[in-house]
Amino acid sequence: MLFNSYIFLLAFLPVTLLAFILVSRLHAQFCVPLLGLASLVFFGWWNPQYLVLMCTSIIFNFGIARGMHAARRSSTAPAAPRRMLILGIALNLLLLAYFKYAGFLVQIADELTGVELAIGAIVLPLGISFFTFTQIAYLVDTCRDQSPQPKFAPYLLFVTFFPHLIAGPIYHHKEMLPQFARLGAYRLNARDLAAGSTIFALGLFKKVVFADGVAPFADHMFGAAAAGAAPGMVAAWCGTVAYALQIYFDFSGYSDMAIGLARMFGVALPLNFASPYKARSMIEFWRRWHMSLSRFLRDYLYIALGGNRRGRFRTQFNLCITMLLGGLWHGANWTFVAWGAVHGAMLMLNHAWRHARVGTGIAAGPGGSISNALSVWLTFACVLLAWVLFRAGSIADAISVYRGMLGLNMQPAAAGIWRQLYEAGAPWCAVLLGIAWLAPNTQQIMGRFNTALQVYSDTTEPSEWKRLPRLRWRPDARWAAAMAVISASALVAMSGSSRFLYFQF
Repeated sequence: MLFNSYIFLLAFLPVTLLAFILVSRLHAQFCVPLLGLASLVFFGWWNPQYLVLMCTSIIFNFGIARGMHAARRSSTAPAAPRRMLILGIALNLLLLAYFKYAGFLVQIADELTGVELAIGAIVLPLGISFFTFTQIAYLVDTCRDQSPQPKFAPYLLFVTFFPHLIAGPIYHHKEMLPQFARLGAYRLNARDLAAGSTIFALGLFKKVVFADGVAPFADHMFGAAAAGAAPGMVAAWCGTVAYALQIYFDFSGYSDMAIGLARMFGVALPLNFASPYKARSMIEFWRRWHMSLSRFLRDYLYIALGGNRRGRFRTQFNLCITMLLGGLWHGANWTFVAWGAVHGAMLMLNHAWRHARVGTGIAAGPGGSISNALSVWLTFACVLLAWVLFRAGSIADAISVYRGMLGLNMQPAAAGIWRQLYEAGAPWCAVLLGIAWLAPNTQQIMGRFNTALQVYSDTTEPSEWKRLPRLRWRPDARWAAAMAVISASALVAMSGSSRFLYFQF
C-alpha cells in the first residue's frame, strides 16, 4: 500500500487512527497489538502471500532472541548465545540473498563458468531489506546482552510498524521499544496530530509534485541511453541532474511522511534525511543522506571490521568494504557495486584530505561563505557523477551517459541550446536546486517541536532560523490554511504519482 494512494489516505489511515483513538480510551493495553495488526494489513495489501514470509521471519527471530536470553541465564552453555546469533544472521542473510540476489549470483556464475543456469522469476518482497536489517541488529544486541527480554506484541510492532516498513528508517530497539511500551498510557492529542499531519503533507507534496514532476526528464535520458541512443552533452547533464533531484525529493518526501505518520500515533522515528545536498564534504553527505543506514553500517559492519582502531591502512580498507556492501545493499547489479566503490573512494580521499590538513596545521574549521559554497558545489558534483551509476541499468549505459557529459557523443544539434535546455527540463531542475540548497528542511520548519529523533546531532542547522523566522511552524490558522492548499495540490497531483524509488531496495 502506497502512502501516496487514495486507498491509504481515504481508508487505511483514517480507519487506523479512529481505531487507535477508541482503543486508547477504552482498552489502552491493546494499542500495541492494534498497530501491529494494522501494519500487517498494510504490508499484505499488495500481495498477501508475503505475509507468510514476514510472519515466519518475525517468529523465527523472536524465537532466536528468546533462546539467547534463556541461554544467557543458564551457565551450562556459555557459547550458546553466539551460536544462536550465527544461525540467526545466516538464515536472515540467506533469505535476503535468495529474494534479492539469487538472479545476480546466477548471472555471475554464468559469466564465470559459461554454464547457462536457469532460475525462475523472483518477486522481491517490499521492505525485505529493512525488516531483515532491523532484526539482525536486534539479534546482535541481544547476544551482547544489550536488549530487553522480548515480548511478542511489542516485537511484532517493532519489526512491522507501517510508517517505516517499506523504505525505512532502519531504527534501533533502544529508540522504539520504550516508546511502544508507553503507548499503553498514551492519549492521542491535537498537537501530535497537527504536527504529524503537517509533516506528512509536506512530504506528500515533495513526492508527487517535485519528485514525480522532474522524473520524466531523468527517465527519458536514461531510457534513451539504455535503448542504445547516445545522449548529447545537454541531455546527459540535465537528465543526471533531474535524477539527482528526483531521488532527493522522493526520499526526502518518504522520510517526512514516515515521521509524520508515526507522530500522529505519538511515536518519534529517527531522522533519516537532513538536506544532504547542503553537505560540504562527502563525510558530511553520509551524515545527512539515509542517516539510519549510515549508522547501521557504522555500528554493525565498520566497527565490527575493526573501525579505525587498527591503523590508517586498515581503517581505509574497512571503509571501502563498508561502502561496497552498502552499494550492494541497494540492489543486485554491478552498477550498485560500482556506486558503492566510488563513494568509498571519495570518502577515503575526504579522510586523507582531513588528515593532511591536520598534519600541515591548516585550519579545518568553518570557512567563509564563498569557501562554503564552493565546498557544497564540489560535493554535489561528486554525488551527481556517482548518481549516474546508481540510475543506469548497466555499466555500459553509465559509460554512454558519462561520454555524453564529456561531449564525446557527437551529434548534430536538432535545436538551439536554449531549446535543448528547455526540452531537457533545465528550468524545472533550476527551481528544485534552488529549493534544495536555499530552503529550510522540514525539521527546521518544525523548529522546537522535536518531531523526530536525532541520529546525528550536527545536521539540523538551527541558525538558519535567524534568517527565516516566519517559516517556523505553529498550530495556528495561517499554517492550517497553508497545509490545506498544499494537501489539496498533492491530492490532485497524486493521479499520476509513482512508487517511491526506495521501495525497490
